[in-house]
Amino acid sequence: MPDGIAIIADGHTTRLKWHRLQRRPEDIPFTPARLREGMALGTSMEVDLRRRADGGFACLHDDTLDRETTGHGPVAVAGVADLRALWMRGKDGTPAGERLLLLEDLAELAAAGADPATLVQLDLKETDAVLDGRSVDAFRAALAPVAGRFILSGGDWAAVRRLGAAVPGLRLGFDPCDDDTLGTLVTATDAGRFIAAALDRAPEAAMIYLSYPIVLRADALGVDLIAACHAAGRTVDAWTLNPDHPGAAAALARLVALRADQITTDAPGVLEAMFGAAQRP
Repeated sequence: MPDGIAIIADGHTTRLKWHRLQRRPEDIPFTPARLREGMALGTSMEVDLRRRADGGFACLHDDTLDRETTGHGPVAVAGVADLRALWMRGKDGTPAGERLLLLEDLAELAAAGADPATLVQLDLKETDAVLDGRSVDAFRAALAPVAGRFILSGGDWAAVRRLGAAVPGLRLGFDPCDDDTLGTLVTATDAGRFIAAALDRAPEAAMIYLSYPIVLRADALGVDLIAACHAAGRTVDAWTLNPDHPGAAAALARLVALRADQITTDAPGVLEAMFGAAQRP
């Protein structure tokens, strides 16, 4: 199985980002072992952030604890001691032998050393309305010493800017996609307006995160969203493409041809192998 780090084609490198720190579909999300492995290899990885009771952050996707951990209830009312007592759950819901990571843990692991190419996306799942001074202080304290290894992204640009402004050297990213975006792209004009608005909304964003079906829909309409971002000096992450998606091989080939800078996936090695197999006669 390939390493699942990047695809190189026609002189362009498309990184394969380990979604939720998963190198394989069966992986437990957000584990220290996968983070260390990825940092040693210089990979691109992603971790979700949810605000906890003290204003700091836990590495979780959901706003409740029940599905991902052995805890119950909203993450926002859970204290540090409560969270540190929890175990992560496997895909089948069974408790696994992995503790829940907090942002401080993540930063400590990153400080232990990493290949210079390592980049960890912190995908903020909160809106600006739930952040306060404690959140900013906790984020700054954790990330300031290791800012160069991270990029903070999210769909609420005000929230991303608020936290990002507290940490010099931290790269920022913006995700303009929501559940309704794909359905609004009916004409080339729609696609052009969508990407223009995204770039205008987040002028400091180094990377734009685009749902891969949106990229492909725009491409079918004759609009290259990735080229538009590149022309504006931004890089592009296309999310989240997995090998079991219908038409995955064709989608992967087209995203690479469009020169996506990064593709988010739960199975980077399988995706790399799929691309390689498609290139062989």
